[in-house]
Amino acid sequence: MNPLKQVSFLLRITHTRGIARRYFVVNGFDGALTMLGLILGFLVSSPAELPVIISVCLGAAIALGMSGVSSAYVSEVAEQRRELAKLEAAMVTDLQESARGEAIRWVPMLIALVNGSAPLFISLIILIPLWLSNDGIVLPLSPLHAAIIIALLLIFLLGVYLGRISGISWLRSGIQTLLVALVTAVLIYLFAGA
Repeated sequence: MNPLKQVSFLLRITHTRGIARRYFVVNGFDGALTMLGLILGFLVSSPAELPVIISVCLGAAIALGMSGVSSAYVSEVAEQRRELAKLEAAMVTDLQESARGEAIRWVPMLIALVNGSAPLFISLIILIPLWLSNDGIVLPLSPLHAAIIIALLLIFLLGVYLGRISGISWLRSGIQTLLVALVTAVLIYLFAGA
């Protein structure tokens, strides 16, 4: 069985495909909103050098990724072991060497990778204008403003994705997540910009 089919099989027998999808969206949203908050904070505060902004944002992105990996792994191992123990008790048999037992060993790692990679990946996309500008590439907007636009676009697209999954209006869902980002921006301007 090829690796993608194997992953799909493991997620299917543990009923965790939806969990992985939710983790991706939730933590991707966290990554985008965190980067938006950091960049807006730099925008409304005293001017900082671009390498400092990049280092701070990259540090936060890595921390979000590590937090996502470790928290999801610990919680999923506990949940999957609990489910396997309940199934073993109901079937009065040891399932450690079964496909279900294999899934219990691998699924927490897969979900942890999704959980940690989502905020890291989305954060890195948002930081692209900062890296480009730092390398001397002239952008049509300031790098901070370009990063803010990318963050807002990604937050909107995460909402669109949620809308498509749930079967509701993708536009409405995208606008709802965008409104959360805009309210966050207003709060940052009100409290951090003062």
